[in-house]
Amino acid sequence: MITSPSSVRRSERSRRAILRSALDLCTERGYGHVTIEAIAAGAGVSKKTIYRWWPSKGAVLLEAFTDALIDATPFVDTGDIGTDLRAHVAGAVRLLSVPPFGPAYAGILSELHHDDLLAQRLREELVDPRVEEAIGRLRSAQEQGQIPPGADLPLAVEMLYGPVYYRHVLRKPVQDEETIAALVDHVLRSLRAPGY
Repeated sequence: MITSPSSVRRSERSRRAILRSALDLCTERGYGHVTIEAIAAGAGVSKKTIYRWWPSKGAVLLEAFTDALIDATPFVDTGDIGTDLRAHVAGAVRLLSVPPFGPAYAGILSELHHDDLLAQRLREELVDPRVEEAIGRLRSAQEQGQIPPGADLPLAVEMLYGPVYYRHVLRKPVQDEETIAALVDHVLRSLRAPGY
């Protein structure tokens, strides 16, 4: 069946309204008080529409968070891996430090322990693709001679993101520009074998 352009626009409009409603509710009430009923009412759609696209409120907020994170943290290549990683990490830190995204992501993480489907979606829709993109950017720097051959790029990605999300989960103070620069410099130094 061919979908008409007008129905595609309606679907996308509804999707965006649902994501916006979920984020607004997360800001107003906190993640724990967000319900599918309230999301549907705020978006002007039925609960059936939401459940057709997402299995839970966590999945709705995960999609909203993923969209925002991708926009806030592009993997650019200016030719300077240090500069690019500092800008990338700073984008993630900024997003996590403000409502609704920081609280939404903390709420999503809290649900992973009892929602296996949400945990799988988080890995497949957010974590794995972003890790692959990060490895790709590091590989490009490796090809340009900025990172030595044989460096453990997957481990470097974990070292880069780990402190950001650790601080977020434990509600530690937000990293400033200087702390982000020190993190990136430390990760890049760790990739250099003796003699580089």
